Amino acid sequence: MTWSLPEPMLTVAVESPVLPARWAAEPKWDGYRAQLAVYAGGRVLLRSRRGTDMTASFPEIGAAALAQLPEDTGLDGELVVWERDRLAFERLQQRLARRGAPATQAAREWPTHFVAFDLVHRGDDLTGWPYARRRAAPEALFAERGLTAPFTLCPSTTDPALAREWLSWTAAGVEGLCFKRLDEPYRGGVRSWRKYKVRVTTEAVIGAVTGSLTAPRTLLLGRYDPAGRLRYVGRSTTLSRAAGRAVTDQLAPPRGAHPWTGWTFSAGWGTQRTLDAVLVKPEVVMEVGVDVARDSAGRWRHPARPHRLRADVDVAQVPRFGE
Repeated sequence: MTWSLPEPMLTVAVESPVLPARWAAEPKWDGYRAQLAVYAGGRVLLRSRRGTDMTASFPEIGAAALAQLPEDTGLDGELVVWERDRLAFERLQQRLARRGAPATQAAREWPTHFVAFDLVHRGDDLTGWPYARRRAAPEALFAERGLTAPFTLCPSTTDPALAREWLSWTAAGVEGLCFKRLDEPYRGGVRSWRKYKVRVTTEAVIGAVTGSLTAPRTLLLGRYDPAGRLRYVGRSTTLSRAAGRAVTDQLAPPRGAHPWTGWTFSAGWGTQRTLDAVLVKPEVVMEVGVDVARDSAGRWRHPARPHRLRADVDVAQVPRFGE
């Protein structure tokens, strides 16, 4: 092995979905960032953004890389799993810890695809090339080698209208857009690409808090399902002092049984730690901003941003669970 993958180039969040002039846009997938290398002698490396070796967890990617890619090739992209008409991030999470026979079985149940968006090495280091030239390189690789599943070439455009159209794919698991300057080289570890994530404003019922009733830190939010059960949909970001005081004035302890009595709530993706939650009477509605990423159960994958309490909204008017 005479070369190594560069550090991943990173993104900085932006608030505008407008594609700037002299930049390209790509869909932002609800997946797991990954780099893939095929070295001489049949060695394959699939690693995460933080450098974790994931090769053994996704054997179908390694096998396809050896079968379809030439030696001395390095790709940057996204691992995704397609399930029930949308991308299923939680299946990737479940597969990360599996090795050997369990990983092989998981590959049959929840096969992954590698969505390639950059070619960083092909016989030589390509990171010094500007994006426009690098973009042509994976297009040529896919055409020359006739690459098929699990490999997919990520779309790219300089057309603002087409980029806006991609934002309508959120139901299938597109989280937003990634913007890349046409004349910029691949700069490992640098936050120079831009990321716009689609966010929607909606309402949810406050069912519990972390912290205390007098000093809440985050809100645990729910929605009622068609059967009238309050289902947990996600947690808020940390409340500001002003927001915490406003919420405190509206919260009350539950009277009698609570629909979440006996429940435990995870502190976040990839952790077994649970939250120390304080149940509250589920009658206060909060307007929140959430991105479009959900798990297969319909829960929001990322924290919601509290906007304002909705004293004018009855809990019965809050959208049903899964909407």
